[in-house]
Amino acid sequence: MSGSSNSNSGTNQMAVPQAKEAMNRFKQEVASEIGVPLKDGYNGDLTSAQAGSIGGEMVKKMIMKQEEQMSGK
Repeated sequence: MSGSSNSNSGTNQMAVPQAKEAMNRFKQEVASEIGVPLKDGYNGDLTSAQAGSIGGEMVKKMIMKQEEQMSGK
C-alpha cells in the first residue's frame, strides 16, 4: 500500500507518548501475573503464544476497567 497518507503505518507509536512508561509497567505487571518471563529490552526469545498472551491479557484488563468506569463502580 505505497503512497498511503497514514504516517503511523507499520510503526508502534503511542497515541499518548506520555503514557509509555505506565504502559510498560502495566505490561511487566501482566507478564508477571501470567508467568511470562518478560525482561527490559529485547524479548525476541519469547514464543508468539507468550507474547500474545501478554497483549491479550492487557486488553482484557483494559476492557474490564472501562466497563467498571462506564457502570459507575
